[in-house]
Formats: sequence, C-alpha cells, structure tokens
Amino acid sequence: MSDPVLFEDTFTITAINAQKYDRVARINCTSSDNLTTFTLDVNTELYPVAMGESLSLALASTLALDGKDDSAGGRGAWRDVGMGDQTLANDYDYVCHGKVYRFEEGNTAENMSVFVSFGRSFALLGGPI
Repeated sequence: MSDPVLFEDTFTITAINAQKYDRVARINCTSSDNLTTFTLDVNTELYPVAMGESLSLALASTLALDGKDDSAGGRGAWRDVGMGDQTLANDYDYVCHGKVYRFEEGNTAENMSVFVSFGRSFALLGGPI
C-alpha cells in the first residue's frame, strides 16, 4: 500500500480573474511559506471563491486510498466507485481529474513548474522541488 498524495500544501487566493468565461474563474494562489504558486480554473458556480480565502491542495496519482492505479485492473475510470466506497475525494470540497502534460524547470535548478489539463480547464503548480 502506497500513499497516493504526491504533493499537499495550504494556499491563499491572491487573485481572481473571472472575465474570460461564465461561471469559471482563474485563481492565483500562494502557499503559506510563499515558496509555491498555484493557478487553477475553478467552476465558481460549484465552488465559489473569494480573495484571501485559504484552501488545501493535494496532487495525487489516484483517488484510491490504497494508492492502487485506477486505470489498472478492475477500475477503468475515476468514476467507477461503488456506493459508500471511500476515496481521497471524500476529504475535499472540489476535485479535478486530469493529466499532467508538461514539466518545466524554473529560473533556478531547485524550481519546477507542473502543467495539468482537466479537459478545458487548467492548473499550474510552481515552486521548489
């Protein structure tokens, strides 16, 4: 059994841009230690956000609590969860399922950016390795 959570931190919303789409805002956040930044497209109809609000982010390889890969074996998709089954999603108010499509090194060797796509939505996580 392995831990599915690859990264976890608490962030404060520093900017909200809701000009481009209806019901979607791009939020910019900074971690509590000011080392990591996070940008996310949020459906504000499902999850309203406000400046200065704190939120917890977890980047995980799977929603399965036992760390098993969702795509292998009996589970073909993230939605294949039986009624009453617990997943990592039960611990959060807003969950996105997507694909990491790019890694970029930052200005220094210690910094990295991770780009994630959720269909038409986007996330960017940047900071020290």
